[in-house]
Amino acid sequence: MRHSRKLRLSILPVLVATAAIALAATASAGGQLFRESIDENEIRVEEDFCGVAGLTVQFDIHRVGTVHAVPHGPDGLVYFGFNLKVNEVVTNLANDNFVTSSATIRDKDQRVTDNGDGTLTILVLATGNATLYGPDGKAIARNPGQVRFEFMVDHGGTPADPSDDEELEFLGEVKGSTGRTDDYCAAALPVLLAS
Repeated sequence: MRHSRKLRLSILPVLVATAAIALAATASAGGQLFRESIDENEIRVEEDFCGVAGLTVQFDIHRVGTVHAVPHGPDGLVYFGFNLKVNEVVTNLANDNFVTSSATIRDKDQRVTDNGDGTLTILVLATGNATLYGPDGKAIARNPGQVRFEFMVDHGGTPADPSDDEELEFLGEVKGSTGRTDDYCAAALPVLLAS
């Protein structure tokens, strides 16, 4: 479940923009602020992949799922929940060798704390199953289980409105993975670097 934070933060700006419109319409109504479907593709290039100098890979990513936001407590602080299916193809651009990854992720805010200084600390529970496959379709690494982590956001002066939030800092894992945690780099590198 190590990709959950990065995934959450990569899709959050798009969702927050959508949420800003929904928040204006539903802020006084109470209940669920919004529920949106996600179906997006992303291509990203990363240099020095897994710490290997000169190894440049391309990620072809497809995400599908839902996200929702609900206010809780007397201050109406917003709690997010995600249900996602993420498929990635990671290709070594030098030789076209590739691995694929498939992950099912359930990610939800467990506690949102107004720190009283313009920031919120958010405790997230991320659960799911991720599997890395070689080019023959056989599993070469797995990462099921759950983790808990915290991050801090600047709430932009509006603690109950996430549309202007900005991530400040990842505060770390509160509880490490409860399941098998294979080293994806150790499994992927022999495939990606093979001649």
